[in-house]
Amino acid sequence: MARGRDSHPAKKSPTWFGWAVGLPFRIIAVVAVSMLTSIAVEWIGIYCGWWSQPGARHAQGVLTHELGWIDTQFTRSLIFARPVDRARLVITEVYDAVFVWTGIAPSFAAHTSSEGWAATIATYGQAGIDVSLVVLVRVFILTLTVPLFVMAAFVGIVDGLVRRDLRKFGAGRESAFIYHHAKRLTGPVFILGWLIYLSVPFSVNPNTFLVPCALLFGLLISVTTGSFKKYL
Repeated sequence: MARGRDSHPAKKSPTWFGWAVGLPFRIIAVVAVSMLTSIAVEWIGIYCGWWSQPGARHAQGVLTHELGWIDTQFTRSLIFARPVDRARLVITEVYDAVFVWTGIAPSFAAHTSSEGWAATIATYGQAGIDVSLVVLVRVFILTLTVPLFVMAAFVGIVDGLVRRDLRKFGAGRESAFIYHHAKRLTGPVFILGWLIYLSVPFSVNPNTFLVPCALLFGLLISVTTGSFKKYL
């Protein structure tokens, strides 16, 4: 009896257009997951007594430090003319629209000095608000560092194309294994770096974290481009 055809057709790889259309939704998902994770970690830390500051003061201190990084590390930007003023404006508008006009923040502030369950809920609620603002500040910092990742990607592409041409005109061997694995790792490494940076429950210098992430991102793009098949 003749062998039947495979009932499971091969999966088509997503096109660049499909990837570009889905990118904003991926970014929103990363920010949402990071915010929920950060709030959960902050609440667990308050309950277990992990933080040196009592109540919601730990989250307030982290927010103050994150705003300080913009003042000291991002005084100039290719995206915004005055990044410090723009960051404070965005954070203030979001805070007023989401937490003040809805009455959430005034309600928590009114019960902070009370006792019992009302004070506990107010403490955890205020910590959640501050952590949400911390994630927002970090998203703004990531926006400011987009040129860094673009430059890393450009350098990686140029370096990869040069090595690919040397391999093409020389006796270099072609490795589909390296190409496919490097290509698969590029997106997850980029997203994982964002998740870790947005979710850490303490203040971290953006340069000490994002610069290595950009270098790793550029290295993976260089490996992917350099290991692409020699003949098209």
